[in-house]
Amino acid sequence: MDVSAEFWRGVLNAGGLTAIPRWTLDPTPGIAEHHSAIPDDVTTALRRRANEWAVSWESVLLAAHAKVLAALSGEPDVATGYVPATGGRPLPCRLTTEPGSWREMVRDTHRAESELLSHKDFPLDELGGESSTTRPPFEVVFDPTGIGGDLAEETVLWVELPPEGGLRLRYRTDVLDADSAARIAGYHRSALALIAADPDAEHRRQSLLSDEELRFQLDGLAGPRRELPDRRVHELFEERVRMHPDAIAAVHGERQWTYRELNARANQLGRALLARGLRREGVVAVVTERNLDWMASVLGIFKAGGVYLPIEPHFPAGRIATALSLAECGLVLTERGSTATLDAALATLPGVRKVRVDTAYEENHADGDLGVEVAPDQLAYILFTSGSTGTPKGAMCEHAGMLNHIRAKIADLEIGEGEVVPQTGPQCFDISVWQLVAALLVGGRTLLVEQETVLDVERFVDTIVDGRASVLQVVPSYLDVFLSCLERRPRELPDLHTVSPTGDFLKRELVHRWFAAQPGIKLVNTYGLTETSDDAVHEVMDRAPDRDRVPLGRPIANVHVYVVDENLSPVPLGAPGVIVFSGVCVGRGYVNDPERSRAVFMADPHREGRRVCRSGDYGRWQPDGKLEFLGRRDNQVKISGFRIEIGEVENALARVPGVRDAAVVVAERADRSSCLVAFHSGRQPLAADELRGRLAESLPGYMVPTAFHWLESLPLTPNGKIDRTALTALAGRDGTAENGQGPSTPAEKRLAAAWAEVLGVRTDQIGRRDHFFDRGGTSLSAVRLAIALDRAVSPADLVSHPILADLAELLASS
Repeated sequence: MDVSAEFWRGVLNAGGLTAIPRWTLDPTPGIAEHHSAIPDDVTTALRRRANEWAVSWESVLLAAHAKVLAALSGEPDVATGYVPATGGRPLPCRLTTEPGSWREMVRDTHRAESELLSHKDFPLDELGGESSTTRPPFEVVFDPTGIGGDLAEETVLWVELPPEGGLRLRYRTDVLDADSAARIAGYHRSALALIAADPDAEHRRQSLLSDEELRFQLDGLAGPRRELPDRRVHELFEERVRMHPDAIAAVHGERQWTYRELNARANQLGRALLARGLRREGVVAVVTERNLDWMASVLGIFKAGGVYLPIEPHFPAGRIATALSLAECGLVLTERGSTATLDAALATLPGVRKVRVDTAYEENHADGDLGVEVAPDQLAYILFTSGSTGTPKGAMCEHAGMLNHIRAKIADLEIGEGEVVPQTGPQCFDISVWQLVAALLVGGRTLLVEQETVLDVERFVDTIVDGRASVLQVVPSYLDVFLSCLERRPRELPDLHTVSPTGDFLKRELVHRWFAAQPGIKLVNTYGLTETSDDAVHEVMDRAPDRDRVPLGRPIANVHVYVVDENLSPVPLGAPGVIVFSGVCVGRGYVNDPERSRAVFMADPHREGRRVCRSGDYGRWQPDGKLEFLGRRDNQVKISGFRIEIGEVENALARVPGVRDAAVVVAERADRSSCLVAFHSGRQPLAADELRGRLAESLPGYMVPTAFHWLESLPLTPNGKIDRTALTALAGRDGTAENGQGPSTPAEKRLAAAWAEVLGVRTDQIGRRDHFFDRGGTSLSAVRLAIALDRAVSPADLVSHPILADLAELLASS
């Protein structure tokens, strides 16, 4: 066996491109050079280290180079082209920065270099014909000889150590600018200096960034500093009440309240809560539909110094009980018709008192402002999100963070006096808070839109137009449906000037479609966490971006965003890292959950007295100072804007009797929207309806998978873990119509074609007894189906007739 051939086959098959950040605002073709000196004392110390460790001088330099590449790429294993001492073309060199200390990394690099050079004379071209072997391109070439060479087409950067000393970088000016080349040279100098200073130090905890770059990342990329008024949201609302008491503050269907009426109702509810013993930061749950009384309840809780806990009335009783218990909630405001599951939950919590809104009104409490002192760092609300352990997490947000976010929305969405803000988000969705109260702070109007209307997109468009909405915030998947409706039936949107997609990744194609159809209506892409008082980054667009990805934008006022490594140390500009938030936006943690709070909330190592919130997302800075989203780093997903912990869904599924093993993966539909698909094993298959019903007992509807598959056993990886890659591939496959029962009547065939279009499958895969929601349908795809069928059926029809043959009968009769 040819050892050299086997060696190079292993190196080449291991893959090979280590990408470095693109960093230039002026990508002009060409090649430039940057020269940088290495201090004599560092060089002397490193040569002494090399002699002590019996390694080559080149190995020390190569180890420092590997550290730089790891920092730039965000990967511990890197690849570079390496020019041997004898010159010639670069050899593919794979290195790792896994060893803990500089000394260990230099020795590991020396072994890799020695093995590389022992095989350098093998003719690599002889491997070129093997189908499994490809020669990796080198973005970066390391040349300790200083001989130099031509930059190949794929080479971005050539790092040399010329005979006269120092570092010389040659780089492509269409990829890097002069400042970025200088920074990369600085990273090399820093790595060499750190090796010389303390070779036994843990290199992962040492930064290569200069003080200048660190200051720029911590301060220069932060949101603008703006003083917040020393008043809370409800106090700013009260100011507006005094300015124009008879202006309309809120509209819901045929009902509307003036500023005076809304304020009076909120004051009565606040006094009713105080009369029942509500104290500072006492938690009050609100279990109502999204209506005017809900609005008064939220304001009343703020006025009384309490903490608002939103609970949707249709949530399972177990989930309601868990939230009330974790939050140590003592009072629940509710209404007639919203207590079915609430009463079942309260039966297990004898210490929680229920207060009906109409009863509180009938008590004839005074309707003047309460005047309760509320501090800026006082809790405003607790909002529960999905939790990986099977228990939801209650994010605690303070008044200052809430106000700061609402003021940013007002500024960037340009919400002015008299303008209308639609409230469309469910109570458990963090956007519901700003949508509810932002208009009240500028003398505008809140338009409460029922969920039934949201799910009927044409009716929703009518509501937006007739209600004279000025701004709109929806998840991108719904914006797609909204736009499709306008494309099918064009309609003027005379008052709408800004639309804000939120809660999920915004695709460039959708942005291009939007501005092609509505060039005069801005888009504001937003990004943030429930734990950071909702959105903390905004990108205002009046045209589609030129780049491939839609940027997240810049931090809002009084917010700092860091892109960091696992030690909360900022990574080089343009390098991928974990997105971390600091500033007034950061919440207090998870209620009564110190362990999970410590994993996400911690002291800001760069600002004394501040907290940071570590997100579950990867991102990077762009040369224009905007943040770019690169994806999740954990087991969380976003479905229709709701953050879901896969683990919580899997835990619920595993608890179903008859389920042995359970796994849930994310699948992508033909329209590129995401859905959850569940797999389970056990002695026998369980019906999808049974599983769906079991999960609905403990999970909200948006967390219940759209499809369920039984397998004799779940596939495993070589190390015994569930093979999620294999399951994701299985989730994307669809079988043919069951038992050959394809559609037969004209109505069934019309429906099957529409189902196939909406669900992203072939028409011959749709059977006449298929269940729309078992095939992956959601409330949003039901809206799409109604549009595709020209509203011959409604989403409500589909819910009541989910079987294709049954729906076809309804379609034929209409």
